[in-house]
Amino acid sequence: MARTSRTGQAILGFLTWRPMTGYDIRKAMAASTGNFWSESFGQIYPALKRLVAAGDIEPGAAPAANGRAGRAYRLTPRGRDRLRAWLEQPPAAREPPRNELLLKLFFGRHNDPAVNARHVARHREQALARLESYAAIERDLRRRHDGHPDLPYWLMTVSYGRRVERALIGWCDDTLAELDGRETTSPTAPAPSAPAQEEPADERYRT
Repeated sequence: MARTSRTGQAILGFLTWRPMTGYDIRKAMAASTGNFWSESFGQIYPALKRLVAAGDIEPGAAPAANGRAGRAYRLTPRGRDRLRAWLEQPPAAREPPRNELLLKLFFGRHNDPAVNARHVARHREQALARLESYAAIERDLRRRHDGHPDLPYWLMTVSYGRRVERALIGWCDDTLAELDGRETTSPTAPAPSAPAQEEPADERYRT
């Protein structure tokens, strides 16, 4: 499914909460799903126009309550049906990530292991900060939304984030131990020749 289509589905989901303007939707995403799903204003506003044209949403009769320009959109019965149909579909395959740390480690033989270790240590600190952030988010959700019917589902997404960060911290610890056991080498040292068959066979590693 195209990203623009998923943008529309995300908007339909947020409009189950209440009528919102494009600004409200962007703000709600940043405050709730921002750790795993976000959209820019450049994606939201064109998607709103498409959803209106399709009859999935409609602009409200009154201007936005926050005084900003524009009108709040609300979900139509057709839009709610479309949202339910999308929720029943299997999620799209995860897109390959772009991770600069892993890219640098992939070529890490040409770098000082101590520098590689600093990169990983910094990554570990960031993961710890995110883990603490998830804990704060969970406390806030339980405090502010106790009894809300959506709370168990919101907490599932928080649990996913916490487990990912714990796994990442474990990987960082293992990697730091591995790097600590290696002698410092010059990044300018010539690369030893290797037979072609020793190169990674997986096409994902080829340029």
